[in-house]
Amino acid sequence: MMHTTVGWHVEMEFREDDQHTQAVAMVRLPDGTEVRAHGHASRHRTDVNQPRVGEEIAGARALNELAMQLLTKAHEEIDQASGRTSHPIHV
Repeated sequence: MMHTTVGWHVEMEFREDDQHTQAVAMVRLPDGTEVRAHGHASRHRTDVNQPRVGEEIAGARALNELAMQLLTKAHEEIDQASGRTSHPIHV
């Protein structure tokens, strides 16, 4: 039996100012589909300015949204291939 190894590369980009961090996550799937998601973090004005923490929060939120989009895509593909409505895929 032959095993195939598939790799995905997730790209993350951040935009920041003193109070906000925005993240965009993107993965390109082997079928050529690109899935993008966004995340956001805000710093309270009394918090210490720690850009890395904002990136971690915004990045995690973008990756979480990316994961949900991938689950939805997989669910739709299962339904399409089977011709019926399948049970929802839960995290």
